[in-house]
Amino acid sequence: MSELLTRLTTIVGSDGVLASPDELLVYECDGYVVEKKQPDVVVFPTTTKQVVEIVRLCNELNVPFVPRGAGTSLAGGCLPVGGGVMISLTRMKRILEINLRDRYAVVEPGLVNAHLTQALKGTGYHYAPDPSSQGACTIGGNFATNSGGPHTLKYGVTVNHVLGVEVVMPDATVVQLGGPTEDVPGYDLTGLFVGSEGTLGICTKMIVRLTRDPAAYRTMLGVFETVDDATQAISAIIGAGIVPAALEMMDQGIVQALEEAFHFGFPLDAGAVLLIEVDGLEVAVDEEAQKIIALCTEAKAREVRQANTPKERQLLWKCRKQAFGAIGRLSPSYCTQDGVVPRTKLPGILRFIIDVAQRYQLKIVNVFHAGDGNIHPILLFDERDADQVQRVLEASDEILNRCIDLGGSVTGEHGIGVEKISFMNRLFSPADLAVMQSIRDCFNPDGRCSPGKMLPTAAGCGNEHIPRATPGKRAMA
Repeated sequence: MSELLTRLTTIVGSDGVLASPDELLVYECDGYVVEKKQPDVVVFPTTTKQVVEIVRLCNELNVPFVPRGAGTSLAGGCLPVGGGVMISLTRMKRILEINLRDRYAVVEPGLVNAHLTQALKGTGYHYAPDPSSQGACTIGGNFATNSGGPHTLKYGVTVNHVLGVEVVMPDATVVQLGGPTEDVPGYDLTGLFVGSEGTLGICTKMIVRLTRDPAAYRTMLGVFETVDDATQAISAIIGAGIVPAALEMMDQGIVQALEEAFHFGFPLDAGAVLLIEVDGLEVAVDEEAQKIIALCTEAKAREVRQANTPKERQLLWKCRKQAFGAIGRLSPSYCTQDGVVPRTKLPGILRFIIDVAQRYQLKIVNVFHAGDGNIHPILLFDERDADQVQRVLEASDEILNRCIDLGGSVTGEHGIGVEKISFMNRLFSPADLAVMQSIRDCFNPDGRCSPGKMLPTAAGCGNEHIPRATPGKRAMA
């Protein structure tokens, strides 16, 4: 350990290394607070060269390492399983190039998503992926989990907007995948690395696609008496052939927290609200908006409000994107799940979530990307109470298993991390898992980079990961 610290300090300087227990406490978990593990050391490189030197040192001393962005991930994707070196990329946060003529930007992985949006204001272009944690999450973290956001219904997820990437491989070599052109010949290794959760290498530079700003927006808030009515409106809108830029649902629990926080004027007695946005040419958006209002009315909407000014639209989106922050008013801890079901199954899965909440004596609130069936039930609890932690884990397992039963998946954008490894055997056959493991072995043969993530040990991973059998002890560690 002494040699490791000395040599890491030589690489990044004394202000780029954390090793004292009180400092490491900050890095014991990401947004998934149920499982915790402190790294042995956190190091903050500022260049690709420094990342290379850190990885080379870890290999020499046989020390595991894991990359980390802002730590907003929600499945334990940057948990340092087995300890070792955590490589924090938050100081690699520059915008290296903005090329409007060719519609791309070159950025470092620690750049906060919203900072690229701010840099592009007034140019007529934007970076489309906009996770709800946009104001805090990094583009490198979005790359790791293939994050989405409210506008993915129309514009797609992160993989649809990454043209190329520079990666420090687990053996400390540097490779360039993809490039600024639309279709690079050969295998799509860029697409393979997006969503690999840091298990194939460490992203140090990204080329991302820029999207032209729409000419016009129409943003609406539909108010419904029940969740069932809101989900029927969702099905009707999509069934009518309309593809909104965003279609988000929030239930009564979320609405109450948001109203307390922002005083927008949400109806506190509503069972659910839909935030709906269409964009495009000025001549088309009014017609689409009127069709949506009519469909919501047919689905028993109490009212449909329309944002009449950019300020009103901005406030609506502020409420949606800060929904998770408002949860702090409801509970000291929360666990956000990330299942996916076919849109037609939304009423059924939401009724099931209500039943789970009652059986496990938990409060569960919902805010999610309704347009693509990506649900985010938020289980409220106190992590200091081992019994509550146990009930949260068991309730989460039931919800995610039901998503699989309904033909869906256990993640839409949060990834597998350590939280959902146990579901991989349900989602994939042994042959599927063996292929995934062989791919990882090609890029990460020693398993030293992000060990214990994504793939179950039964598939041959051979890496330690924290067992789910003792959640109380795990949460209190």
